[in-house]
Amino acid sequence: MKMVFFTEESAIAASRFEKHTHVALIVETSNEYARGLLRGIKSYIREHKPWSIYLGEQSRGHIDLSWLQDWKGDGIIARIETPEIAEAVRSLSVPTVNLSTSRFLPGLPCVETNNESIACIAAKHLMERGFKQFGYCGDTDFAWSNQRSTFFSQSVREAGFSCYVYETGHSQSWLLDRKNLATWLSSLPKPIGIMACYDILGHKLLESCRLAGIAVPDEVSVIGVDNDELLCNLSDPPLSSVMPNTLSTGYKAASLLDRMMSGETIEPELYLIEPIDIVTRMSTDVVAMEDKFVSDAVRFIRNHAYENIKVEDILRYIPVSRRVLESRFRKLLGRTPHEEIIEVKVKLIKHLLSETELTLPIIAERIGFLNAEYMNVMFKKKTGMSPGSYRKKRKT
Repeated sequence: MKMVFFTEESAIAASRFEKHTHVALIVETSNEYARGLLRGIKSYIREHKPWSIYLGEQSRGHIDLSWLQDWKGDGIIARIETPEIAEAVRSLSVPTVNLSTSRFLPGLPCVETNNESIACIAAKHLMERGFKQFGYCGDTDFAWSNQRSTFFSQSVREAGFSCYVYETGHSQSWLLDRKNLATWLSSLPKPIGIMACYDILGHKLLESCRLAGIAVPDEVSVIGVDNDELLCNLSDPPLSSVMPNTLSTGYKAASLLDRMMSGETIEPELYLIEPIDIVTRMSTDVVAMEDKFVSDAVRFIRNHAYENIKVEDILRYIPVSRRVLESRFRKLLGRTPHEEIIEVKVKLIKHLLSETELTLPIIAERIGFLNAEYMNVMFKKKTGMSPGSYRKKRKT
């Protein structure tokens, strides 16, 4: 018979193991947004004390919480999007942080992406491309989609335009969804810019445009949300998308839960995390403006944004005087060609600051600035913060 002896060291090790914090993550793994939340939680754990993590494989529409029945742990981070999930979480009576706008348990702190900001920058993106007709395609099953619909429509109306809204719900038929979307798309005035509540629905819209024989992006431009790179690049044409800051969202949720498990009282507030920016791909790579000189000039700026371009370079390409071009820019875009150049370059800087670890001198060189000092001054004047402060804010 084999005998096992426990030394003092092994007893201490076992004690340490038992003292690990046990946390359940009720977060689906089937979409890019949720996986980003999990990466943010992982980032917090790596920077602080380790947790024992319990995660069941699940999708947004198929939630199996049977694995929680015998679970005895210290805390939960959950996307509480249904009454069933809410009841399961409530029954466990442990510190919990919610990651869903639905707020089925309003007594819990909730960390969520700022849906108003997401909708507003999507609307601005389409307006900058000269669209005067807009649509929103959402899913009524989710509160965050309903919020984005409200805020997108509001942004469009405040700019003096109208918005055509199409709402889907739970469906078992991909083919029927595409046919219904194709019928809706065919009925819309063209050209039109459409926001999809998330990338999966954006992909469906592009497939429905193909079914209806609608040209993208010339007749219909589509922008999604989540920046699921695989899905966006599988779409034809590739799908532009709003990139939420899921890393910061997951990180914030983990930090709040850690404080709660340590005995601190956290108020049941809504903590909103700002999105990072737009990732532009071919589905919105169009300038829908009636003035060909302005549309050609804007396209020139975007194509040469990584160069040290000036208004004089545009005028060598566009056969009008500077005064005429500036007048037409102000009429259609509300800014001058020089301000458009700065606007485009600032977006590129934001993207590189958020998505890379490139130094400021290298970023300046890549975007066509003669030196980092000039880029820093211009960026701070435009955004109200230095590039370093912007990067730090986006990383936390």
